[in-house]
Amino acid sequence: MELMLERLSESVASAQSLEQLTRPLLEMLEIVTGLESVYLTSIDEAAGIQFVDFARNTGELRIDEGLEVPWSDTLCKRCIEDGRRFTSNVSEVWGDSQAARALGIETYASAPICASNGLIIGTLCGASRKSQAIGPRARSALNLFSKIIAQHIERERLLEEVRRSNEYLTKFALTDTLTGLPNRRALQDELGRLLARAARDGSYVIVGMIDLDDFKKINDEFGHAAGDSHLRDCSERIASVTRDTDMLARIGGDEFAFVGPGPADLDEANRIAAEIRARFARAGSGTSLPGRHPVGAFGLSIGAVAVRFVSADQAIALADTAMYEDKRERKRGRNEANDVIGR
Repeated sequence: MELMLERLSESVASAQSLEQLTRPLLEMLEIVTGLESVYLTSIDEAAGIQFVDFARNTGELRIDEGLEVPWSDTLCKRCIEDGRRFTSNVSEVWGDSQAARALGIETYASAPICASNGLIIGTLCGASRKSQAIGPRARSALNLFSKIIAQHIERERLLEEVRRSNEYLTKFALTDTLTGLPNRRALQDELGRLLARAARDGSYVIVGMIDLDDFKKINDEFGHAAGDSHLRDCSERIASVTRDTDMLARIGGDEFAFVGPGPADLDEANRIAAEIRARFARAGSGTSLPGRHPVGAFGLSIGAVAVRFVSADQAIALADTAMYEDKRERKRGRNEANDVIGR
């Protein structure tokens, strides 16, 4: 008994997964009970299926891992419903069980695996084809092991919930809630990574800024709901032509930015920056229709530059300067066109 308790303590302390915990427990359970097959199951009540997750077989009776059986026909379900943990005459007590007849099970022991809310999520079982007694020590071990496994499963579930929550919070912290695009923080992180790589291999980084022309007028004339719809529409159009290697982000208000890797050749990097700028300009043409009412053309002012050996703030400032140059040129072009029309 002392040796078993020592091994039990080691198994519980060192287990990093359910399998690492269960395998030695099944071995100990087989020794204590003398049953031919001991195994751990999980239950999907919604699907009405019981799965054998881990098993140890030492006799003629084999309960194979991966076995699926209808939950309604299992001995485990009968044990729970009848309040039995053990029987040595299955053929008399539960003779209607097709699974028991098919496997020739005569002795059966089972303990439920319960979640913290009391829901039965699995069972720890032992079975033999021959009729045999199971003493108090064996029954205590079955109950103890089932509780240890239940605690481990609950801990794993809690850890998984924490992991998912952390992933959600991380994503939320790096995502613009209106457009679903990365936000300023995410863009700065990615830009920092790209600049660090460029410093190592001598390549360039493509950095761009995008500003929606006359966005304030849309908000003032049609309301903020229309403005939000306009922003989402614009973000979808731009995102649809963004390179797979680039990150497009909304960094605030009506401003967007993009970053992506470039080649080591400056002329080629500038050509790519100009190409991206032209592609975004084409995507930004047309009319926005929030609520099925046109609120005017998109009109994007875009600046794109190829940079390296600069800080993230300097890279964004260079792209911002290029964007405002484009905005001034576009405004000058519109004024000249209006002057011609007015003559």
